[in-house]
Amino acid sequence: MTEDEMREICLSFPRVTEGSSYGRPAFTVNKKFFTRLRAEDQSVVLMDINADEREMLMEAEPGTFHFTAHYKDYPCVLARIATLHPGSLRVFLERRWRKIAPKAAVKAWDKQNGT
Repeated sequence: MTEDEMREICLSFPRVTEGSSYGRPAFTVNKKFFTRLRAEDQSVVLMDINADEREMLMEAEPGTFHFTAHYKDYPCVLARIATLHPGSLRVFLERRWRKIAPKAAVKAWDKQNGT
């Protein structure tokens, strides 16, 4: 996946706004952190990933999923966008979006998408 494809997926969710963090693209929902692209390794920060899930992801796809010492105590995993499947990114982001988006936006999304 390219940076442009990643951006398109991020912005496909309602109420997502783009800004920057450390000079790289960062995205928020309702002024809450959604995700960002790290310059150091072209990885996206995926939130709300518990330690067990993170270990499973890194074991299953070590070329894609990883983390650094900075993130060891946070419920997240890093994913290299070059090898991350767009569908997987969408699933991880939807989980995060549902957690931080206004309830009315989630309800409208579900109605629009028939879920």
